[in-house]
Amino acid sequence: MGGTTTDPKMALALLGSIIWVLLLGTTCNAEFTPADNYLINCGSTSDATVGQRVFVADNSGSTILTSKQSIAASGWTPGSDSATLYQTARIFSVPSSYSFRMKSRGRHFVRLHFFGFRYQSYDLAAAKFKVSTQDTVLLDNFTPPSGNSPTIREYSLDITEDMLILTFVPLGSNASFVNAIEVISVPDDLIGDSAQTVNPSGQYVGLAAQPFQTFHRINVGGGKVTADNDTLWRSWDTDQGFFLNSTTTQLVTSQAKLNYQKGTATEEDAPDSVYNTARQLVAQNRSSSASNMTWQFDVDARSSYLVRFHFCDIVSKATYSLYFDIYVDGWSATQDLDLSDKGFGALAVPYYTDFVLKSSDPSGKLSVSVGPSSLPNVTLDAILNGLEIMKMNISTGTVEVVKPTTPKSKLPIILGTVLGCVGAAIVVAILCCVLRRKRSTKKKPRPAPTSRPSSVWSPLNLNGLSFLSVGTRTTSRTTLTSGTNSDASYRIPFALLQAATSNFDEQMVIGVGGFGKVYKAVLQDSTKVAVKRGNHKSHQGIKEFQTEIELLSGLRHRHLVSLIGYCDEQSEMILVYEYMEKGTLKGHLYGSDMPSLSWKKRVEICIGAARGLHYLHTGFAKSIIHRDVKSANILLDENLMAKVSDFGLSKMGPELDQTHVSTAVKGSFGYLDPEYYRRQKLTDKSDVYSFGVVLLEVICARPVIDPSLPRDMINLAEWATKWQKRGELGQIVDQRIAGTIRAESLRKYGETVEKCLAEYGVDRPSMGDVLWNLEFVLQLQEAGPDISNIDSMNQISELPTDARRVGALEIGTADESHMNIDYSQMSTNDAFSQLINTEGR
Repeated sequence: MGGTTTDPKMALALLGSIIWVLLLGTTCNAEFTPADNYLINCGSTSDATVGQRVFVADNSGSTILTSKQSIAASGWTPGSDSATLYQTARIFSVPSSYSFRMKSRGRHFVRLHFFGFRYQSYDLAAAKFKVSTQDTVLLDNFTPPSGNSPTIREYSLDITEDMLILTFVPLGSNASFVNAIEVISVPDDLIGDSAQTVNPSGQYVGLAAQPFQTFHRINVGGGKVTADNDTLWRSWDTDQGFFLNSTTTQLVTSQAKLNYQKGTATEEDAPDSVYNTARQLVAQNRSSSASNMTWQFDVDARSSYLVRFHFCDIVSKATYSLYFDIYVDGWSATQDLDLSDKGFGALAVPYYTDFVLKSSDPSGKLSVSVGPSSLPNVTLDAILNGLEIMKMNISTGTVEVVKPTTPKSKLPIILGTVLGCVGAAIVVAILCCVLRRKRSTKKKPRPAPTSRPSSVWSPLNLNGLSFLSVGTRTTSRTTLTSGTNSDASYRIPFALLQAATSNFDEQMVIGVGGFGKVYKAVLQDSTKVAVKRGNHKSHQGIKEFQTEIELLSGLRHRHLVSLIGYCDEQSEMILVYEYMEKGTLKGHLYGSDMPSLSWKKRVEICIGAARGLHYLHTGFAKSIIHRDVKSANILLDENLMAKVSDFGLSKMGPELDQTHVSTAVKGSFGYLDPEYYRRQKLTDKSDVYSFGVVLLEVICARPVIDPSLPRDMINLAEWATKWQKRGELGQIVDQRIAGTIRAESLRKYGETVEKCLAEYGVDRPSMGDVLWNLEFVLQLQEAGPDISNIDSMNQISELPTDARRVGALEIGTADESHMNIDYSQMSTNDAFSQLINTEGR
């Protein structure tokens, strides 16, 4: 084909057209196109069209359905536009999951659709189950509300991984089910990182990484908005069922074009149909006694909420003439709001503002109000266009994940076949050579075989590093070396554990956690042990199981629980520890009939736990971060000596050239480091924060989260910190020990707690500093009456030499006689400690 020539005038015209198109594109609001837009019709073999959207069948290959026992069910549903979506369901009798490959990370809407009907022997209306992602429990002990209407649960999640896994876990003898699923990416700035708080007024930071559940989304003063009429496929209800004083207002509708401004709300924040309608105070009631417009909503009691108000001044004839106040749950949120100022001096500018309410009314009611401003010489007026109420901190249970099976490539099979044939040929050649040699030589007596211990257990690796061959900073001793004669056989036969627990008799259960049940057991030589058996009905805990073995097999410290053995026969996950006679620290503080501990004994227990954590942070070339420090994970032996336990969530610390480890948030609610929760950046200072909460438990003897208490007392860390900053920590001390604590000891203890609970990790002390301060607390408690001139944090150097050397003294003191365990002759001297965990992770 011959070459072509281009007319210069034509080229310039074409270039001008392209530039014009580009300029035109920059002046228009580009409609948001989600990178991920999964719409799944569960349990169906055909797609379902709902409005303008198509929900594809869950067997179409658009998702990965992980289920050994799932049922595609069909039933009757009430007539509606979306009825076809609820005529089928996917039923699970065992933990199962849907997996979605993410094209983009960031904030997504996840919507779960439920409608319970009868199918064969399954009554889905009575189902009870849990739904969780890899990081968040979305539903726990969930049963669909009764009635003839479908139920939709909507969540706004910040997805940080390349795959989203939704795991459905039946509870008890029930089944789990789902009718439809939506996973849709949304603009990351749909929820900012900060908002104003009410009661007290302040700033809340960390919303960007927060998971939310939508409780209410209201088109105030307008009609219902369906998913097809919203840019992000949200539904907006009318406010008629929530408004309390309808006689004082009027509904307003505008047909004018909205005046969107850069830096204010967009069409993704709310559709035009929300900003074009409003509810306004009635004119005849605009007097000095004009009342507020108030809406009331049912919510979960004592939960925190993000409340978003949508405004658009479609009622004023001139700018700077509308001023009003906003109230959340009876508390003043904003006074004298001027929408003209927010709209850069223009009218009809969409705008929204966010507020965080840290806890709602114990009755489960949340109210919002707008009312006239008290400024002089302004019209008594107020409007509201839209409202969203989103629950925060929605994850309160234990996450369970059923991961999809990775498709296997045929290449390894082909290579395996070829290599197998080659190997077989080599073996045959070697046998021929051996036989030929035997024929040409005389038979010689075979030497007796050398007895060698069996190397049954091989070390597991965590992040590519085996703990079994890691030397500590204070000793060059290697704990174990795999593949040598000194290799310890940690694997315990399943039959031995069956006999020790009387075939896992329920009468021997001493605790239940997220991993499974803990049994008190007796070995053949009468040694008492604790046997922690993973739940065989769930895939949960495999990673925790491996982590616990890797860590405990390499750690040696008198204040850390040490592993006796484990069993992985018959797909079991069982860990065995020495039985701890006195149970958990938590059990001695509250919630049980265990005897109370003296102040001195409580401080000694805290010192022991701090020694164990200090060793984790400093005893290896890379620190080990526990990630689940709490009073239930501090165990006490017969002498009330403390040992830190439960390492299933532990994580290796950052590299030498890094400051933190980026990882999904794991831990226990109430103990979580707020900085780690907000930024998902883990450091050893996260353990320091959690330990600070434990110190408060020790002195106050109450749960870290207690919803039965008044609002300002629910969170122990927040409540006690206020008393400490006022210098009045003594007012909330456990009354059983209040009169026994010396003032200097209490003051030093309070200062240590306050430092541990600093908002930012860089402001918190190291665990070594915490340990030294606790030793000082004990010294002050036992000192003579002439003690004086006690400073806060700068007196560490005056501690006795033994107190400053506690970290080094504890390493390598454990009895190492267990290195070649003979289970038929095991005794308490062969073991180290145990784990009794009465709480799930």
